Amino acid sequence: MTTLKEMVTDFLAQKRIAVAGVSRRGGEAANLVYRKLRGAGYQVFAVNPNATEVEGSPCYADLRSIPGGADGVVIATPPAAALQIVQECAALGISRVWMHRSFGEGSVSETAVRFCREHRIAVIAGGCPVMFCTPVDVGHKCMRWILRLTGRLPA
Repeated sequence: MTTLKEMVTDFLAQKRIAVAGVSRRGGEAANLVYRKLRGAGYQVFAVNPNATEVEGSPCYADLRSIPGGADGVVIATPPAAALQIVQECAALGISRVWMHRSFGEGSVSETAVRFCREHRIAVIAGGCPVMFCTPVDVGHKCMRWILRLTGRLPA
């Protein structure tokens, strides 16, 4: 059985990461993840079918549209969209998915998690990459601690 630490280390070892759910408004969790990964030196690709540009960079309608593809995908959309995204991951050979969730409902869909496991896609079902991508800010360190304490950090 793979531990959360091993899965996080593997996910963050990738260099080309797509973030599904990035918004033109900019205040969404997806945008925070997008900015953090970009600032940490990753090649990050915004995905939103309703935008062509986000935060001054190109935005792609779907994963298939990303030139050169992605190694991993952070899903920060409503849970209802997660299944379609992981199905696209399977079709494209993307084998790493992180479904964002902190304190609220987040993006985790049990159907999408099950699909990932059935199709050999490594899935982190909850938490946030910002809680692990160094340097981690104090707020996200506290969030990680609280989620672990309450049992809401994925195992």
